[in-house]
Amino acid sequence: MPTAPPERPARVFDLRRPQAVYFAPDGTEWPLSAPERGWSTIDDVSGLGAAPVDLVTDPHPRGGVRVRHVQPQARVVTWPLLVWGDSHLAFLDRWRSLARAFTMTRRRGPGRLRVLRPDGSARDLSVWYSAGFDGEPGHGFTDDVAAISLLAEDPYWRSTETLSQRYTLAAPRTFLSPYPSLSSGRVFGEATVDNPGDVEAWPEWVITGPATGITATNNATGEAFTLTYTLTAGQRITITTDPPTVRGPAGQNLSGALSWPGAVLWGLDPGRSDVTFAVAGATGGASVELRYKLRFETA
Repeated sequence: MPTAPPERPARVFDLRRPQAVYFAPDGTEWPLSAPERGWSTIDDVSGLGAAPVDLVTDPHPRGGVRVRHVQPQARVVTWPLLVWGDSHLAFLDRWRSLARAFTMTRRRGPGRLRVLRPDGSARDLSVWYSAGFDGEPGHGFTDDVAAISLLAEDPYWRSTETLSQRYTLAAPRTFLSPYPSLSSGRVFGEATVDNPGDVEAWPEWVITGPATGITATNNATGEAFTLTYTLTAGQRITITTDPPTVRGPAGQNLSGALSWPGAVLWGLDPGRSDVTFAVAGATGGASVELRYKLRFETA
């Protein structure tokens, strides 16, 4: 089994600490502490804390400033890897394989950085390779350090599991015509959705016919959208709020079916949100499913 060069043992990542895995755009998994494979994280990781923000301020007549807007900024994660081999060619093969996995984001889109905790929980960050496979001066024969710099467009970490709530057609109520209520044990299409994350979550809606449209309202903010489109039994529309997209049964773009200009594809603030939705033209078999991933400030 390859071992780290004797001059650097103190820099090897303590394997009792939280571990991390990088998922390349092609789906391959790369554990970031794998001494049996010839590399390990060293103790200089940065960028796992709270998301950076930019404060927009205005001068205050009595001195100081007033904060007008808080804008989250892209996050940069620096992840140093010590790579080694028993020979130059063994080291070079590992170095090149890791470099290929990270730089693949330039051609195939972002990868995912996952930090795992001892309790089995994990959080993901979508990342692009920026720099790092330059190596350190004086090394590169049987060992070297890649100080990998990863850019996250969205600075917030996401849960690895998707939460979901599904609502099916309730008993008919003639006074609601032409908008039968959908609920799961609730009336008037009312539901309480819990977001135990640190920041807003952006849900995905899946509407299954038969139906002719949906109106969804976030009662806390008053934001709402209406989508009008006829679905036969079993057909589905998927509404994604981030990025805003609407896809029909055949994958076609149905964004034009939204109630513009007033439509808002709203998010879920941290805590509990009361929402109301109604499906027009729904009959037996119609359903609405709400899916979302939690988002967090830190890893």
